[in-house]
Amino acid sequence: MKYKIVYMGTPNYAKEILNTLIEAEDMEVSLVLTQPDRPVGRKKVLTPPPVKSLALEHGIDVLQPNRLSDEGIEDAIKNVKPDFIVVAAFGQILPKSILDIAPCINLHASLLPQYRGASPVQQSLLNGDEKTGVTSMLMEEGLDTGPMLEKIEFMIPSSMRLHALMAQLTADACTLTLSTIRNYENITAQTQNEDQATLCKKIKKSDGEVDFEDATLIYNKYRAFEGWPGIFTANGTKLDGLSLVDATSNNSVLEILSFDDDSVVIGCGKGALKIESLQPASKKAMSAKAYCVGRGMKVGDLLFGDAF
Repeated sequence: MKYKIVYMGTPNYAKEILNTLIEAEDMEVSLVLTQPDRPVGRKKVLTPPPVKSLALEHGIDVLQPNRLSDEGIEDAIKNVKPDFIVVAAFGQILPKSILDIAPCINLHASLLPQYRGASPVQQSLLNGDEKTGVTSMLMEEGLDTGPMLEKIEFMIPSSMRLHALMAQLTADACTLTLSTIRNYENITAQTQNEDQATLCKKIKKSDGEVDFEDATLIYNKYRAFEGWPGIFTANGTKLDGLSLVDATSNNSVLEILSFDDDSVVIGCGKGALKIESLQPASKKAMSAKAYCVGRGMKVGDLLFGDAF
């Protein structure tokens, strides 16, 4: 027996899950829905979502509605007569008319009911969580509110950043997708505890600004915002290669405490950080020590002086 699947998703996380379904001998992906092509980069090149590219490589029909309520979308899904609709980071809430076609299984990258919404992986790192995971759930009309089916948990190493954590959770989501579909008839769905529910918002570029009051909070931003938006100061200087020296000491904000090879150790109101690289606005990145030497800074000085 092959399970007939309609799949909905957009980014690389969703692409890997789709690839797992395509490669599984007992799965047949008959239709893929994804977001419309978007302009990307400075030249605004119209670029297809990763899920679309993969689906077309395998000759699978693709639809790209602006809204699932668009004319013809519901009928196209019904015509496939799917056993399951599988959803991963699709970017739209499914209307009841589609939810009623077949069981809709969502793969959400958190341990629900924690971190419903758009940025669960970043939020787990921002909060310094020791563990996270992936939850398969039955979808309903609310945002990530449906009954939970299965979970895979993962203990987060304290030095792990966004890309590595995303890769781990993507692999776990692929495993969970097949497990949930194959065992669906024997799984007892569990209602989410609303008292434990938390919601996370979409990340904005401005979230990457840091103020040097708390070293742990800055380090967790560095972990969570890898790639984009990164972390930067109020004067636009980008910071990279951060490590947490200590979390509890009391220091003058931005005081240079020491130099360590090409890095600089600076004080925060609470704790201290080692920084390997600095990139002033509109300039090339350089080692933190080179930045300080070029400006005549020594231990005891403030890293950005009056410019911060």
